[in-house]
Amino acid sequence: MVKDIQKIKDNFVIEFRKTLDSLCKSVTTDDMQWTIKGFLDVYRNLYTISSDTKVVSKILEIHLFPILNEFAKKMGYKIEIPDSQNYYPDLTYIKLDDTSIKFAVDIKTTFRRYKETKSGKTSQVGFTLGSHGSYFKERDLSKNIQYPYNQYKGHFCLAIVYTQAVETEEDANDFDEMKTFKVKELGESKLKDTTSRTIVSKDSVTDINSVIKDLKFYFVEKWKIASDGQGSGNTANIGSTKTEDNLLKENGVFYQLGEEVFDDYWKNYDSISFKDPEGNEKNITNIWDYLAYRNRKEDFSKVGEGARKKPKYYND
Repeated sequence: MVKDIQKIKDNFVIEFRKTLDSLCKSVTTDDMQWTIKGFLDVYRNLYTISSDTKVVSKILEIHLFPILNEFAKKMGYKIEIPDSQNYYPDLTYIKLDDTSIKFAVDIKTTFRRYKETKSGKTSQVGFTLGSHGSYFKERDLSKNIQYPYNQYKGHFCLAIVYTQAVETEEDANDFDEMKTFKVKELGESKLKDTTSRTIVSKDSVTDINSVIKDLKFYFVEKWKIASDGQGSGNTANIGSTKTEDNLLKENGVFYQLGEEVFDDYWKNYDSISFKDPEGNEKNITNIWDYLAYRNRKEDFSKVGEGARKKPKYYND
């Protein structure tokens, strides 16, 4: 039975990844701009949207859902969205002929930040991978999660990386963000708009710059791209790998260590009391102290890229 589930899981991943190019093409123009230009009111005024990541993320989810739902049907699955806001995951894929087979898929979006390194310019990315709190630790409970964590046969991220159209102040001078347009090809409204507005005229919707461009889609297993640090300050969220190359390769901190180590580390994050080699008592919040605590220092060589800096007392 375990082998059958693994086969089903592997097939789910293969088929999902086959759709990534078509997903990207469905939401981008030929010049790789996002097809969403803004929103329209009854007066046929077109308002461009903000490049704020929360705004972009939510609209992308809405934009993609019908396409993802069609994929689910073709695959023999149905999609459930969370019953409550902020529940995990964004999408639950349930196999129609065996409802015990469930896959969790979170939609994650982030924009590229470029950094100069010894090997050249690298694309820096990063996002949170869900909580390591209640439902992650107590996996037979359903608090803040659509189904108990242990009912899912796999936990995945549909990661969408994009470039912001406005990257510098100079770019902003010629950019169309947060403007109101009258577009000739949309025609005139029969309703009279009596509100005073500053209007910019365009012949075509495609003449308006999108707030994001150069979208790239990745379908990755959560534990494989995880880091050993939290992803958002003091909140109990798991951080991700920090480069687009490692996202592509699924090369996170735990990739060679395995999913069991990932689970054990994050279930116990900041809760195991540990005396380091210098005699200091602290809670474990990095992979190096964790492996030392578990008497697995020989696995230091398996730690993937993006881990927290190795403490000096392990450099002997």
